[in-house]
Amino acid sequence: MAFTSTPYIPRPLLFGAMAMAVASMALVGFVRLAGISPSVVLDDAPPTVWRHLHFADRSDGGVEVTDARSGRTIEVLQGEQGFVRGTLRGLAQERLRRGLGAEQAFELQVTALGRLVLHDPATGRRIDLESFGRDNALIFARWALPAGSGPRTSSSTTP
Repeated sequence: MAFTSTPYIPRPLLFGAMAMAVASMALVGFVRLAGISPSVVLDDAPPTVWRHLHFADRSDGGVEVTDARSGRTIEVLQGEQGFVRGTLRGLAQERLRRGLGAEQAFELQVTALGRLVLHDPATGRRIDLESFGRDNALIFARWALPAGSGPRTSSSTTP
């Protein structure tokens, strides 16, 4: 075989790569058409721990996290808090579209498989928080268990 300036790629390898790409696109199309989402998989893992929480915007720009059962402030978030605000904004917009208010609390759940899920019982929407990365999930994880300490304030500006 002579050396040339263009690399030689065997035809079976090209056809295999093309077949994988077509199969991947077909699978994604099927999943989208069938309406399968990650939340469907989470339904198989019942929550073992959950906490009912309210989130409220404050006049100083913070977000107040309150235990819905006791009415006790768990934490006041200051700064950007991009991930928390973005997650809650999406859930609040869904409630608004359906004509629902903020009265019903959100459920922060830890499933039997150890996944952290934010569930909106008003709309049925579930968000697997760990799918956005461990650091983002840890922001919510600290509210999963009732704490014996008083309110905390966070000044983190991480998303």
